[in-house]
Amino acid sequence: MEKIKILFVDDEEYILKSLKRLFADKDYTILTSTSGFEALDIIQEESPQIIVSDYRMPGINGVDFLRKAYIRKPDAIRIILSGYADTAVVIEAINEGRIYKLIQKPWNEDELKITISNAVDRYLLYKRNQELTKELSEKNEELSQLNEQLKRLLKEKTDLLEFKSQALSNFQNILNAIPVGVIGIDYEGMMVYVNEAWLKIAGFDWGYLGAYIGDFLPEQLINFVENVKNNGSCQQYFSINKNKGKLLGSPLNNIMGEQRGVILTFIPLDEHGRA
Repeated sequence: MEKIKILFVDDEEYILKSLKRLFADKDYTILTSTSGFEALDIIQEESPQIIVSDYRMPGINGVDFLRKAYIRKPDAIRIILSGYADTAVVIEAINEGRIYKLIQKPWNEDELKITISNAVDRYLLYKRNQELTKELSEKNEELSQLNEQLKRLLKEKTDLLEFKSQALSNFQNILNAIPVGVIGIDYEGMMVYVNEAWLKIAGFDWGYLGAYIGDFLPEQLINFVENVKNNGSCQQYFSINKNKGKLLGSPLNNIMGEQRGVILTFIPLDEHGRA
């Protein structure tokens, strides 16, 4: 916690000595000045948190001095000491919001101590509120930056997904356009991909997608799939749904995400028996 500095300003030297004695047992740094103009320089150099000034002083009165002190250190707590005759004038200055408290002369020592203690608490509370406001502002800025970062990441992710979706759509269109049948089978024996040429050649419909190949493929073709899984790429002539052709099989990693599988390509033979 910062060391509290209290500046007492009074043109009477004995009053300043009395004030210093009064707060000698407190953990405050006590500054004094017999001149309002000199006190302004002290404020500039020492930045006291509490400023206590007499009202009647030569050269500049306490109210005008504290107005100038406010410009130098607006967060300081300002207190004025005044005789009864000056009360109305000082209260008008207090109402302007520049002075925290009026203490009449001669003051009661206990009352003055309580007033100074309350002023210190008020200052510390004000500074704590400033710190919390700053922390909140910094947190809000961090959250704002994180929000913007998340927006950018979300946009990048969305753009990537849209790109992948478009690429997948284009890939599907390309495979549907070629005149050879293509079927993808994962290592669990499920048909995970098929193009329109295969459906036409084999006489399937899209309902077979996601089904177990043992339920609809002939045993000879299932054995061919197992051979590809165990021995790698191979080819063989087949007749599928009375359509003769050349069947190519290749193992394929990362099919449908992290799955591994087998890709089969069926190339129909022309009337001359050529693929």
